[in-house]
Amino acid sequence: MNVLVTGSSGLIGSEAVEHFDRQGHRVIGVDNLRFLNLGCGERFHPDWVNLDLHLAGPAVRRWDLRDELPFADGFFDVVYHSHVLEHFHRAEGLRLLKQCHRVLRSGGTIRVAVPDLERIARLYLEALEGSLTGDPAWRARYEWMLLEMYDQTVRETSGGEMLAYVRRDPLPEAGFVAARLGGELRRMTAPPASSPARRSFSALPSFVLRQIARLALGRGRLRAYDLGRFRLSGEVHRWMYDRYSLARSLEGVGFAGAEVVGAAESRIPGWAGFHLDTEPDGSVYKPDSLYMEAVKP
Repeated sequence: MNVLVTGSSGLIGSEAVEHFDRQGHRVIGVDNLRFLNLGCGERFHPDWVNLDLHLAGPAVRRWDLRDELPFADGFFDVVYHSHVLEHFHRAEGLRLLKQCHRVLRSGGTIRVAVPDLERIARLYLEALEGSLTGDPAWRARYEWMLLEMYDQTVRETSGGEMLAYVRRDPLPEAGFVAARLGGELRRMTAPPASSPARRSFSALPSFVLRQIARLALGRGRLRAYDLGRFRLSGEVHRWMYDRYSLARSLEGVGFAGAEVVGAAESRIPGWAGFHLDTEPDGSVYKPDSLYMEAVKP
């Protein structure tokens, strides 16, 4: 049996801990746990190992999640990824989950957040019925839910029609859209944080590649090149999950006890304090999410 000492690993060696040790229990301090955040984007914590293809801060390490994770078997106590799995084809997603299983220790926890396909489908059907009555509010909700279902799968430019929708002034059914997007709405509508000079410098390699492609392919084939590069950039959704299919995927690669949890609810020690699925004020960052946890036996 493991006994978790919450708050500080400084209690290790205390009389209370020695008592549990004499009873044959392994005592774990929160500070001793190893946490891994995959595809972290801008949602990361310095106490975690954070991997992403794009560096959003000094605590983030660049890594392509299509490659094998660069860690030993059983190295981590917790593996977490949010709105990452849906960007992989189904078979690729299973390979990623297998990698998560490999780097987790026995008894370790995986936490996965994905867009909730079931909730999207139910809201779409509800909005469809309401829009057929001619109600303008329901028609606006219907338009948004249709975008939630399809836009990030079929889009051909960054942000797609969802970005164009949230930039409307006024925003149709603003309360409904805000309730669906949460903190993501602020990110989508915020101006770029970097300076024009920095953006120009970072875009230079892509500009050079495109000019080479234009010369090699000609204008007629350049459209296909641009579309292919965008579709492979990692922004589009390649698969979707509900509570049944996500649990089956986790259990299929060896996890056990898959269960739906809330944004602030977790078996991960100190989870709420990391503010990965919630904001400091307690609000949910991505309310459209399905959150699920499972354990490596």
